[in-house]
Parts: sequence; structure tokens; C-alpha cells
Amino acid sequence: MINPVSYTLAGAIAILGMMSFAVTNLDQHPQKYLALGDSYTIGESVAEKDRWPVQLANALRHKGKSVGEPTIIATTGWRTDDEYDLVSLLIGVNNQYQGRPAAQYEIEFEALLKNAVRLAKGKKENVFVVSIPDYGYTPFGKPTQSQITKELDHFNEINKRITEKAGISYINITDISRLGLEQPDLVAGDGLHPSGKMYSLWVERIVEHLN
Repeated sequence: MINPVSYTLAGAIAILGMMSFAVTNLDQHPQKYLALGDSYTIGESVAEKDRWPVQLANALRHKGKSVGEPTIIATTGWRTDDEYDLVSLLIGVNNQYQGRPAAQYEIEFEALLKNAVRLAKGKKENVFVVSIPDYGYTPFGKPTQSQITKELDHFNEINKRITEKAGISYINITDISRLGLEQPDLVAGDGLHPSGKMYSLWVERIVEHLN
């Protein structure tokens, strides 16, 4: 099968589930955006232009910001002393899919969120967390949908609680992902990942929260 995501939370920062691009306000110095995550951030099975971080860049451009072309950063190109003006975090489906304990996810997510704040120059207001999509509402996940949904609800309860306790913005897109079976065009051709159209719906909600 095609893994819903290719890596667990512990290795999230050390792999390709990171995307960075410059964001420039018309009247400010260039800003840098780091999207931490997994295949949902990379945009598995969709064109580069349909990845949600890329669509977010376009949405910010339409709001009067000059956005640079996105670049995927490999481990060798990313340093622990890099800093960003905006950092997003969407992570956890690997832990659920691979049967990792929720308690482990809680510890690792909190550590990763703290690291995200550090990467955002220590400014919590420059960080936002996106909830885990529910792949139970895809052709791939449909046979075990109830179990997937129950487990992902638990993981999202954890990341939401930690995020809100830290005073960081939390954006729920899970309800959108649950339209995948009734609206097949919201699922990519692999029958598992979101389509570019679904990512567009995510971006609409994210932009609302970033205002």
C-alpha cells in the first residue's frame, strides 16, 4: 500500500515532510515560512501547485503579499539554527496508522510544538497547528473507517489540548476531510490522500484564521 504518511512523529523534523518558501509583505522585509509535517504537507499524489502550503502562498499573494516559489528542503539542507517568520505543524497520522501509543504521541507532539516555536523566533503567534485529516473517509480507509476515526479523534484531542494550552492557534480541518466519501473529487487518484480541491478548502479556512 501507499503509506498514509511515510514517517512517525519522532523523525518529523529530520525528513522531507518540510516545505519552506519566502513570504514577502509589500512593505516589509522578506519572511520565511516553514511547513512541518508529513505526506499531507508534501501533497502526496497531487501536483506541486495543489499542495496546501503552495496554495496558501497563492492565497497570501492574493491578499497583497509577495510570495516566493516553494522549495522542498531535504535533511542536509536544513539546519537547527534556521528561523522562520511563520511555522505550521500538521503531524500524527503516522503514529495512528502504525499503531504507536497515544501517550508517545503526546510527549513527542509537545516537544515538536516547542521546537516549532523556537524555529519561529520564539514567537507563538507565528505558529499554527492543523488538525490531522481523517483518511477513514477515503476508499482506502473505508473498510476500517470507524476504528480510524475513533483513533484519530483521540490523537486530535491530544494535539488540540496541547496547542491551546500553549496559547497557539489551532485550525481544525478534520471535518473537511470527512467529506471524502460523499464528494469523491476531494480525494486524490491514489484513493487515500486529499486532492488539490480538498487542500483548497483547507487553505480557505487557514487563511481565515491567519487574518
